[in-house]
Amino acid sequence: MRLAHWAVNAPLRPLLLAVLAASVALPAQAADLVTITRDALGNNASLNAARAQYSGVEAARDVARGQLLPQVNASGNVVHNRQYESQTSARAVPVPPTGAGNAGAGVGGGSDDNFNSGSLSLEATQVLFNAVTRQEVTQAERQIDQQVYLLAATEQQLLIDVASAYFDILRANEVLEARQAQERAIGRQLEQASEQFEVGLIAITEVEEARASFDQSRADRIAAESNLQVAFEVLEQLTGQRYANIESLGDSMPVALPSPSTRDYWVEQAIQRNPQVLAQQAGIEISRVGVDIARAGQMPTFQAFANYQYADSDNDYLTGHDSSSQVGISANLPIYTGGSTSARIRQGTYQLESTQYEFESQRRTTIQQVRSLYTQVSNNVETVEARQQAIVSTQSALEATRAGYEVGTRNIVDVLNAEQNYYNAIANYAESRYDYVVNLLSLRQQAGLLDVPAIEEVNGWLTGEDVTFTLPDGGEDDYQRGMNIGAPPTPDT
Repeated sequence: MRLAHWAVNAPLRPLLLAVLAASVALPAQAADLVTITRDALGNNASLNAARAQYSGVEAARDVARGQLLPQVNASGNVVHNRQYESQTSARAVPVPPTGAGNAGAGVGGGSDDNFNSGSLSLEATQVLFNAVTRQEVTQAERQIDQQVYLLAATEQQLLIDVASAYFDILRANEVLEARQAQERAIGRQLEQASEQFEVGLIAITEVEEARASFDQSRADRIAAESNLQVAFEVLEQLTGQRYANIESLGDSMPVALPSPSTRDYWVEQAIQRNPQVLAQQAGIEISRVGVDIARAGQMPTFQAFANYQYADSDNDYLTGHDSSSQVGISANLPIYTGGSTSARIRQGTYQLESTQYEFESQRRTTIQQVRSLYTQVSNNVETVEARQQAIVSTQSALEATRAGYEVGTRNIVDVLNAEQNYYNAIANYAESRYDYVVNLLSLRQQAGLLDVPAIEEVNGWLTGEDVTFTLPDGGEDDYQRGMNIGAPPTPDT
């Protein structure tokens, strides 16, 4: 059951972001839950960050793997040399007089020699056995496995966040409708009481009772407007976009127990498929490999190597060049490392123990959440039916109270209380319907079963009827400037 749109007597708050205008038809097509979900999957900053994190972990695996592949390095230099000699030998041969052909060519005595030299070195290595590096590759692969689950958890969290924000808007909208209608109805009661007081039919106390109820209904309406504004902004934060209108939830949506309707089934699914549980389980494997890496630090390493060196210069007293090459196998065996290797093994063991406890904590938390959500959904099914019936009952009570007031058997306080009960019943019914939908999706999330097809199934419960939102005074441009959260970053290339 949905309450028809009512006009508001009191002016809306200036900062209200979105107000109900369901009777206004816009040319733009209303966005449904699937459309908004796809916008979020393509534009959500947290999800894009998780995707980049996953790609970074994949690259880290390639970095570790590269240490097991051939390594080739080349180096070289070109040097200008200038030698200064001031020492002379007692048996130095006298330097002939300076003349043509021997200028500056002194052999004994002090002399300067300027020349250029260059060298080139080429080296290639190939790891034959390195247990540490191999275990690091294994650990990097386990980290990729964990990142897959963390990315899936981020995606599922985004799906439930978008669905919750979407239905919170509709929830707040229906509650606002009820509060607007309540304010309007109690406002009429206040006008009627004031007129009756003026002609002496009732006492001033009844007017004050009506005024107090009207003030409370106005406060309730203002709070409902605020809730709608907040819900609308949450959806924008998730998608980076705003929507002028969205589709409403149909009255004929199915309200039934989760299928299969056994709590143990959902608990079993959660243990096997919840991505947070699986990520913690993968964390155990990462820590276990970390212990293996620490233990591998005690083992020898072997690598094959080959190198070639070449050197030459234009020194007047040297001719030809120098070159050499080597081919061989090198080995390294750590004998004593100051106790650091044993300490790393202990450190890794404690880390493994910690991740095992974290896994158990996550498993217990998930089981508790699944059981609680299953109970909540089961209760929501009964609550929706009960609150729907409560609307009928409170409406009948309101009509009877109004009739009694007209004949003098009831006073205005009774009427005001009946009015309050009726509109509270309408608001509570709206709350229960959306509680059911969100809790059902949350149950699927905890069981690891929330995906786009599940969102599409719920999307089928929408009616296609638009709920339209308009901007406050200032217009679209002012709104966009005020709510601009910035363009997405451009990755460095």
